[in-house]
Amino acid sequence: MKNVAIIGSGSWGMALAICLANNGNNVKVWSFCEEERDLINNEKKCKFLPEAQIPENIECTTSFEEAIKGADFILHVTPSKFTRETFNKYKQYVGHIPVIICSKGFEKDTLQTLDEVIKDELPDAKVGVLTGPSHAEEVALGVPTVLVVASEHEEIFEMIQDAFMSNKMRIYTSKDVKGLELGGALKNIIAFCAGVAAGIGLGDNSFAALVTRGLGEISRLGVALGGKQETFYGLSGLGDLIVTCLSEHSRNRKAGKLIGQGKTLEEAKKEVGMVIESIDNIDVAYELGKRNNIYMPIIETVYNVIYNGLEPEKAVEELMTKSKKSEQ
Repeated sequence: MKNVAIIGSGSWGMALAICLANNGNNVKVWSFCEEERDLINNEKKCKFLPEAQIPENIECTTSFEEAIKGADFILHVTPSKFTRETFNKYKQYVGHIPVIICSKGFEKDTLQTLDEVIKDELPDAKVGVLTGPSHAEEVALGVPTVLVVASEHEEIFEMIQDAFMSNKMRIYTSKDVKGLELGGALKNIIAFCAGVAAGIGLGDNSFAALVTRGLGEISRLGVALGGKQETFYGLSGLGDLIVTCLSEHSRNRKAGKLIGQGKTLEEAKKEVGMVIESIDNIDVAYELGKRNNIYMPIIETVYNVIYNGLEPEKAVEELMTKSKKSEQ
């Protein structure tokens, strides 16, 4: 049994909390919202996971100190754009407690991955990344799920596996922190593109092409930024790409579908009602590709859809009529 602090009470934070609590761990969740805290503590409900029942061994608080005190490890589960701001508010309580990043994305201003943000603010922090193909809605209901944890600190592997693993959850390990971070951040953008494709009525042939060619772009940029090629064909790359591109649970796919159907970006954000990491990170991926001279036609095209008013149907035409190339 572990004592776990979870920073963030959104759908993914609470799904992880439920998984850990059902496995016998004591869980304290930090929320910035008193209304959410009271709903979790008093009614044992989460507004983002209406079908899930909150176990008794989950406690929610609005105090960082209270959430982290006595924890064996911390799961950081806030939107990527709030990572530095939130971490700065609780880093004084971290000490030697490992911080496991469960969010996916980049910091927009610095183009840093989230592990880099944490290390930037607390250089001695023991950092890990937990990611993989997973919908919060399914994890919260105990649907069998497989994730992967990466860290430079091997003691984190056993800690995370002991806390999570059951007949409902399996955890693999990796030392490729950078690869896991990049796979998780970049796949959201391809999922957004898959949604756009669905919104304009494209079919299975198109989705298959998008996933495979999108994976090529992810791996090219990921390797250039320090990830390992094989990582992008594993759980955090191909696995997460499949589940996010093809499922109606995916908020990134849903947002893209709304854009494809003619909604504005603001209308799509409002209808989804949760943070859409792909939209926050498309320009970061575009800039990283340019800086590293990486060929990424899909990401460049969706950048033009979002920021330069390119019509989705025209975007497909541009991709389909590019110059002849080898698949490799």
